[in-house]
Amino acid sequence: MATAVIAEKSGKVVIKNIGLLLSGDIDQPILEADTIVVQDGLITAIGKFKDCDTAQADKTIDCRQTALAPGLIDSHTHPVFGDWTPRQSQLGWIESCMHGGVTTMISAGEVHLPGRPKDIVGVKALAITAQRAFDGMRAAGVGGGVKVLAGAPVIEKGMVEQDFADMAAAGVRLLGEIGLGSVKAGDEARQMVNWARKHGIQSTIHTGGPSIPGSGLIDAEVVLEADADVIGHINGGHTALPYQQVCKLCEKSSRAIEIVHNGNEKIALLTARHAMELKCPHRVILGTDAPAGSGVQPLGMLRLIALISSLADIPAEIVFGFATGNISRMRKLPQGLIEVGRPADFVFMDKAQHSAGKDLLDSVQLGDIPGVGMVMIDGLIKCQRSRNTPPAGEVPILIATP
Repeated sequence: MATAVIAEKSGKVVIKNIGLLLSGDIDQPILEADTIVVQDGLITAIGKFKDCDTAQADKTIDCRQTALAPGLIDSHTHPVFGDWTPRQSQLGWIESCMHGGVTTMISAGEVHLPGRPKDIVGVKALAITAQRAFDGMRAAGVGGGVKVLAGAPVIEKGMVEQDFADMAAAGVRLLGEIGLGSVKAGDEARQMVNWARKHGIQSTIHTGGPSIPGSGLIDAEVVLEADADVIGHINGGHTALPYQQVCKLCEKSSRAIEIVHNGNEKIALLTARHAMELKCPHRVILGTDAPAGSGVQPLGMLRLIALISSLADIPAEIVFGFATGNISRMRKLPQGLIEVGRPADFVFMDKAQHSAGKDLLDSVQLGDIPGVGMVMIDGLIKCQRSRNTPPAGEVPILIATP
């Protein structure tokens, strides 16, 4: 398995004067701390400034009482190669999403590649190549440093267990959306899901009506029979199942419930509310399902957080957890939570200038997108004031060090 070699190290970074620290953990969404210390990309201390070792920092960031949260994780994307999407013939979309607070993207299949191979040898080759390419792309500094977890094959008829073993041995850890290839029946999908799971590969299933030529309707019965790890875009991509079937998936399955930006907004809201009523909010994860026919939405994750918080009446700090800590745990990732030992992937935010909200959380619960003042990946500053969000009321500043 290829591993990206990131030459630049953050050194010791002290982040102080944090006004609001969102943990990513929906059980304890707000931490009583105003300082984080980072060493070579990992969090080494969280607490009050007076209690942390802040001496001899290579960089010090004054948050100026703004909010800090884990970098957003987009659980459902469709990258191809490099920072380019043939779906909309657009360059720089990954880096642009980083300006919307996204620090990690997870592929649900490299399905937009023109002439995507559908024979078994080609399926495996594309998955391994994509995994290698995106690992190496980040090492080369392309895409703003966003961690793109790619190499997600779309399973096809005729695949056997050895194919999954081969891909796993080569470093493939994801399956693309089941249903976008020739495997559409629940029993056939379940066999391949089990093979994938046995070899440490996580699976996602398409849910709802067809999204691209060659895909088809995947209804609740197929989703339940296949038993994939993630119920992909439960609110449709774009076309949702009837709400009764969505409720059935929430109630009869224990798998992750994925809500996406490029889906049915009414079903998104009803699903989020239903998950809260069923007391299973830990299963809710968020993504964009971009690039898609509706394009690329650099602020798609923030827009979805504001939509769910404001219209489903769920506290903003919880919804931020749907986009960070919940995904971290469901996807078995080190990033996405503010805890000692985890990667220093952060988004620094404040309420947008002139928002009616009294603070960041209140503004999001009123439906406003926050302003991003800085994004950090592995302790390295990747952007300061975002070029895409509305301007933040306050932004962090980098204090000159000796």
